Amino acid sequence: MKNIIIETIPVVKNAGKKIIDLLGNSKIQYKESSVNLVTEADTMAEEYLVENLKKLVPDSLVLGEEGSSKEDRSAEKLWIIDPLDGTNNFAHTIPHFGVSVAYAESGVVKCGVVYDPSRDECFSASIGNGAFLNNDPISVSKRATIQDSIIVTGFYYDRDNLMERTLLSIHRLFKANIRGIRRMGSAALDICWVASGRFEGYFEYQLSPWDFAAGAFILTEAGGVFGDVDGVERGVFSRGTICSNGLIQNALVELVKERDEKWEDRSCQV
Repeated sequence: MKNIIIETIPVVKNAGKKIIDLLGNSKIQYKESSVNLVTEADTMAEEYLVENLKKLVPDSLVLGEEGSSKEDRSAEKLWIIDPLDGTNNFAHTIPHFGVSVAYAESGVVKCGVVYDPSRDECFSASIGNGAFLNNDPISVSKRATIQDSIIVTGFYYDRDNLMERTLLSIHRLFKANIRGIRRMGSAALDICWVASGRFEGYFEYQLSPWDFAAGAFILTEAGGVFGDVDGVERGVFSRGTICSNGLIQNALVELVKERDEKWEDRSCQV
């Protein structure tokens, strides 16, 4: 497994460099709506990743966001890739986007790499060997209370129920007197920032495996906890996530877990 991670890192970094070369000069298309974009950089990077990752593991399959999205998460040898996580940021030249690649066997992730080409930060982990930022070991923060925590979140493209649920949870977090909320726009990087101690927790109610597989693995190798939207650990079979440094996990789950209820204070609607 060590050889796979060593060989995977340069492939992911090369994909990131190709993306940067197109920053501010990439054709944009719409998927289902005007807020769900795909760019020339997305498709170019995915083609590059598929071609080169499959060479590293013979007979492997690829599950990805742009065109390679039909493979079973429990496949025997599976690459789970997001060639450009944070496409909206990229399209607006906001320097917070990345390339996310995980390798899994029969539904169990064995290694993960998330590369931020804007900052030249490469987060990586292989099973049982800890997590790293470039060549330095990383670990989750030691902040043990919600009140001392900065929480990051994300919004799915749905502007209806999921948005309302997220806003309600943000309201509840502020009522719990957390230190701050951030919405950065790249799930893979957000989770890695929890892994490296920059944030204490992250939640988002709908994600695809390519959004979180690599970041979730890096987080757990850094000492954190990755749970589904009800807090239960389901790995690559999760629908979304509530994850953290572990120390605040129970409190965070209680505040933002999936639930059906209306606004507690209608004056907080926006």
